Amino acid sequence: MTRVPAPLLALTAMLSVQIGAALAKTRFDEVGSVGAAALRLVIGALVLVLVVRPRVRHWTRAQWTAAVLLGLALGGMNVFIYVAFASIPIGVAVTIEFLGPLALSLAHTRRWRDVTWAALALAGVVLLGVGPAAVTAVGGVLAAIAAAACWAGYIVMNRRVGAAIPGVDGLAVSMVVAMLVSLPTGLRPAVAGVAGDPSLLLVFAGVALLSTVLPYALEMLALRRMPTRVFGVLQSLGPAIAALAGLVVLHEALAAQEVVALACVSVASIGVTLSARRGRVRPDAGRTGGAGQVP
Repeated sequence: MTRVPAPLLALTAMLSVQIGAALAKTRFDEVGSVGAAALRLVIGALVLVLVVRPRVRHWTRAQWTAAVLLGLALGGMNVFIYVAFASIPIGVAVTIEFLGPLALSLAHTRRWRDVTWAALALAGVVLLGVGPAAVTAVGGVLAAIAAAACWAGYIVMNRRVGAAIPGVDGLAVSMVVAMLVSLPTGLRPAVAGVAGDPSLLLVFAGVALLSTVLPYALEMLALRRMPTRVFGVLQSLGPAIAALAGLVVLHEALAAQEVVALACVSVASIGVTLSARRGRVRPDAGRTGGAGQVP
C-alpha cells in the first residue's frame, strides 16, 4: 500500500463512499431511505466498536459531551442525506451537502479574494435552485441542506473530539450515538426489509464497508503522506465523484445547469482550500473521521 500514491488513496476513498451510497439507494424500495441509513450505521458502529474497543471508563464529562455531540451531527448527516437521495440525484444532493463545509470555511476567512469563491458558490446554489431536481423535489433539497448543516457541525465537533480524546475511541462512541439517532424512524423499515430478504444484511455490510471502514483506512493512510491542503483540494471533487457514481450505478444523468452548479461549488471549494491559511477550518474533514457522508 505504501507504493500507491497518496492522492490515489484519497480519491479511492471518496469513490468508495459514493459507490456505497449509490448501492444503498438501489435498496431504498425494500428498506426505505432512513431504514437504509439505520442499517449502514448499525453495521458500521458494530464493526468500529469491535475493532477499536474504546476505553471510556475514565472519560470526563467534557469528553462524553464532545463525543455525543459529534454522534448527533454524524447521525443527522447520514439520515438527512439518505432522505435527500430518495428524491433527488446523488450528485445534486452531495453538491448541496458540500455547501456546509464550504460555508464553514468562508465564515473563517476575512480576505477579500474569498468573496470571489463565495460568489461562485452562490451561483452554484442559484443554479441548483432552478434546476429540475429542486423544482420537482423540494423536500429532497431541504433534506440535503439539513445534511449540509450537520456536516458543518460534524467538522467542528470532530476537531474537538480529536483534541479531547486520543486515537479513534471518540469516533467509535460517536458512531454508536449516530446509530441511535437513526433507530427511532429507521428501525421498523429496516427490520421489515431484512425480515423479507435477509440477504439485505450482506448488502448493507458491503455498504458499511464501502462507506465507512475502507474510506476511513484509506484516508488515514493518505493523510500520513500528503499535506492537509492537498487533501482538501481532492475532497473538493466530492460532488463530481458523487455525480459519476450516480450516473454509473443508478443511471442518474444531471441536467446541464446542475453540472454547471456542481462545477461552481467544486471550484469554489478548491479556491477556498488553496487560499486558506494554516490553522483555519477547511472542508478537508471528509466523511470518515471522516466518510461526509462519513462513517
